[in-house]
Amino acid sequence: MHPKNIHNQSYDFPSLIYTHPILKPHVFMNTFGNMTIDFSDSGAVLELNRAILKHDYGLTDWSIPKNFLCPPIPGRADYIHHLADILKQNGVNPNIKGLDIGVGANCIYPILGVQIYGWQMVGADINETAIASANKNVEINPHLSQAIQIRHQSNHANIFEGIIKPGEYFDFVMCNPPFHSSKEEASKGTLRKLKNLKVSKDLELNFGGQANELWCNGGEALFLKRMVKQSISFSKQVGVFTSLVSKKEHVAKLKKQLDKIKAQHTIVDMSQGHKKSRLITWTF
Repeated sequence: MHPKNIHNQSYDFPSLIYTHPILKPHVFMNTFGNMTIDFSDSGAVLELNRAILKHDYGLTDWSIPKNFLCPPIPGRADYIHHLADILKQNGVNPNIKGLDIGVGANCIYPILGVQIYGWQMVGADINETAIASANKNVEINPHLSQAIQIRHQSNHANIFEGIIKPGEYFDFVMCNPPFHSSKEEASKGTLRKLKNLKVSKDLELNFGGQANELWCNGGEALFLKRMVKQSISFSKQVGVFTSLVSKKEHVAKLKKQLDKIKAQHTIVDMSQGHKKSRLITWTF
């Protein structure tokens, strides 16, 4: 994890429970004598997130509708910290404004961007239920309403058009794209996750996310190809474009596409425990 990530250490469950007592019934001692939760239990993961956001990030409260993606906050915070490093290297001024493509019902990246670094954030999504939930998470924490705007993307073919307004400038764009190409592929991914958690019972995608959060036609590769192509039209309105790339095999093709449009690009390796990911950035 990034050295500035406060989640580098194990969860402080006693403190989290003190801040958010609803978490307590979900916490137990594992065979190694450590406090933990059942990470295959969507209810437990939700309450853990609520506790973290209250205790570590000063939120009044936070929630998501049933069956929407419940994000692992340590990994999301890592993206924010790496972004801050990139902006510092680029010499960006302190009044930073960012755009999160696919903000989701959880609104987690804008929330962390505001709470950790004091950024101004815009979150965009195609799902109206997600938009309503993201707005609710902003409104329930009044200080966020001055720093976060949520915008609905009504045209599914567009990523930036209709979201970035004429004359508007963003210091960065961030994105955690859908990484599966179909519901079936996403389901297989969830089964692998449950197997790794040593869960034998049958579970649906109850903590895995909605269609637009987990899969799209062509999966991550096609989404990022579209994102790169459409970024050309907004090269003067965005300082640096960034996105997570979950599948290593997609990196070479993305680099080739970015070279073709003469965009400068970098790859930042990221890791949380055994999970490896990477962040791609490009500028014009």
